[in-house]
This record gives sequence, C-alpha cells and structure tokens, in this order.
Amino acid sequence: MRVDVGELVDRARAGQHRAIARLVSLVEDAHPQLREIAAALTPHTGHARVVGLTGPPGVGKSTSTSALLTALRKAGLRVGVLAIDPSSPFSGGALLGDRVRMGEHATDAGVFIRSMATRGHLGGLSWATPQAVRVLDAAGFDVVLIETVGVGQSEVDVVRLADTTVVLLAPGMGDGIQAAKAGVLEIADVFVVNKADRPGADATVRELKQMMSMARREIRGPSWRQPVVRTVASENDGVDDVVTALDQHHDWLRAYGELDRRRAARAAGEVEAIAMRQLRAELEELRDGDRLAQLARRVVNRELDPYAAADAVISDLRRSRGGGSQG
Repeated sequence: MRVDVGELVDRARAGQHRAIARLVSLVEDAHPQLREIAAALTPHTGHARVVGLTGPPGVGKSTSTSALLTALRKAGLRVGVLAIDPSSPFSGGALLGDRVRMGEHATDAGVFIRSMATRGHLGGLSWATPQAVRVLDAAGFDVVLIETVGVGQSEVDVVRLADTTVVLLAPGMGDGIQAAKAGVLEIADVFVVNKADRPGADATVRELKQMMSMARREIRGPSWRQPVVRTVASENDGVDDVVTALDQHHDWLRAYGELDRRRAARAAGEVEAIAMRQLRAELEELRDGDRLAQLARRVVNRELDPYAAADAVISDLRRSRGGGSQG
C-alpha cells in the first residue's frame, strides 16, 4: 500500500509517536518506498548522538538502558531506544520485549522505545537498524540508544553504528572478561561494571584496567582512555557517572575529528550493505531463471572456470541495469 511519505515524515518531526513507529516499521519491512523514505529523512539527520550498549547476557543491559534513559531525560534530552532482540523462530518478531521492561517511560512524550528483531542477522543488530536510527535522528531525538542482544565475535556490529560504544560487565562473570579479551576491548569506549555492589566488583575493575594498559589503541591525537564506571543500575547508582563519561567521550570525538571519521565509516558500511542487498536480490532473479543453471552446467562440464562464469553473471547484471557501469 502506497504511503504519503512527506506527510509521514512531517508528523514524525512534529513528535507524533505513531508516525515514528510507522516509519520504523516501513524500513524494517523493506517497504517498496524505502528509497523515497530515505531521501525524505536524510536532510533532517546528523544531530542525534548514537550510543550502543552491549555486553554478555545477565549483566543487566535492559536495566542499565532504562536507568540511563532516566538520567538523560533529567538532563532535558529527547531519547530514542532501539532494543535489538533475538528473533522468534515462529514469527520472526522480537522475542524479549524490552518495551515491557521499560514500561515506566511509556507515557513520556520525550521517549520512543522500539524492539527490533535480528531476523536471523548474524551480527548483534537487525539489518534495518541503521535506517531506524535515521528515522529517530530525523524525528529530532537528541540521543539514540541501541541495546544489542549480547556480545561476542559475531555480535560487535554496534561499533560500526554507534558514536560511543558502552560495554557492560558484571562481577563474577568470568565469561564476560573472556569475551572482552576475545575482541570487545577493541570496541569499548566506556566500560560499565554493573551490579557493583556484589562481591568481586573490585577484581573485575582491576582486571579491566590491567587489560587496557596492555592494549592501548593508537588513534590520531591524544588517545582516549576508556573509563571504567561502577553502577548498580537497579538503584540508579552510578548512572550519572556513565552520562558524564558519555559526554566526555563525545567532546573528545569532536575535538579530534573522530566523530566525523566514525560517521563516514558508518555511512560507507550502510551504503555497502544496501548495495549488497540489492545485488543479492538481482542474483536471486538470475537464479530463478535458467541463466545461472546454464553457467553452472558449463563449469561442471569444464567449458568455463568459476571466475569466467562469475564474470558472465556480472555482465548479465550490468546489462539488466542499463548497460555498463555508471561512474
């Protein structure tokens, strides 16, 4: 069904949550007017700070996200939340339902919360997350919080999307520290040790600091030293310190040109993902016909090598797009 994109974007920019939710649904469902939607949103973007929150299961990500949301609202900021949940194997929809757990914010007009399903995407994010961020940015939210499913070698996509990445750990979770050693150390801008009232908090903080001292990242200008913040999110204890760390990191990003670099890398990744999705769709069209099967048979019969067959596929795609590549 065709939608009036201009009217929908205007309503979203006026703060109408139903319009914002509709736009997120359209991008998530890859609506036929997706190009038109992106074109209408883009001139209004570039203002929101994007903060990713990730960490192993059990560290209190949703509780921490809710507490951080409360602190940001006290500072007078409009906040959008994208809670990325594992997909239901039956419906493909979001399974955990963070909107329920953040219900205390449901009536706040300055807050928008949306659960998004990964829908089988291997990273910790839905493929539509970058476009959903664009919707919230264009709708005038000052901060967009992205809460991911978890953390691990295949679930660090959030660093490609966030201006600032917060990694949450908790005392007594050896696996969490091991995950950090496996690659999270490189993506964290701020470490948060939640549930810091539990035994072992001091040891967790100490081990993190030791790890960071051995693995400083080389970045143009003075390097950013990731702070380790202790919180008890369920009691809102230490959350203001997280906000301070986020502000300090944002100032550092702007001062040394890192914000522009990260956002350019984010845009490049999104463009590549869209292009690959489009190419895959065109390949599916070839697969539905006889052409790919014919080429495959020629490879099996040793009439063509696989690279020559791939070149033929690319030539077919170019011809179907109007003949040749356009510079």
